[in-house]
Amino acid sequence: MSDALNYLMKVRPGEMKSYFQFVKQAGEHLDPKTRAIISVITKVDNQTETGLRQYLVRAMQVGVTADEIIDAMFLAFPTLGLTKIIWAVDIILGMEIPEFDPESLGKKKTWHDVMAVDDLKNKDVTYVKASDRELFIYTDNDDVKVFDSHCPHQATNIPELVLEDCKLTCPKHGWKFDVRNGECIEKGNRPLHEFESRVVDARLEVSW
Repeated sequence: MSDALNYLMKVRPGEMKSYFQFVKQAGEHLDPKTRAIISVITKVDNQTETGLRQYLVRAMQVGVTADEIIDAMFLAFPTLGLTKIIWAVDIILGMEIPEFDPESLGKKKTWHDVMAVDDLKNKDVTYVKASDRELFIYTDNDDVKVFDSHCPHQATNIPELVLEDCKLTCPKHGWKFDVRNGECIEKGNRPLHEFESRVVDARLEVSW
């Protein structure tokens, strides 16, 4: 939440509560993906960079694909126009979200070989680069959790050097995460994105 919104929540709590209640109820009959896509297109139309970054990440967390985002922008071409679409794509490319890589568009999720299971650190965090991804992996005996390195706030890539014990801190806005479960434990309110994983022939495979 911006400083301005925090200020308005303090000085006009009643009015702001009504506003947020309206926003929450406005799309209650839409499925999560449709609502998320509309929110993204609204931010593109208003050319609100911070909002686009936040709502794009939220949309992808509920299952909206990069192809669907691009399709939605072109479908809204009559109201957006090419200038706003280019503005949005420039921001999206700057976020370096792997799903928007040209080679990834149009492809279904596949399993990727990441590393040998024996090389994982038990009850500790393992950082690894695999293909176009940077991953944080927490292992507790047979329970393996694999998390994306991008912060769910504005898709900032979180480097390994900010990992302290099992706590990961985004360098941009200070969101803190517990890599044992991916939960946000300070400042933010959304967890790290967790990838589906499996073990095949003593190798860890991850789906994206």
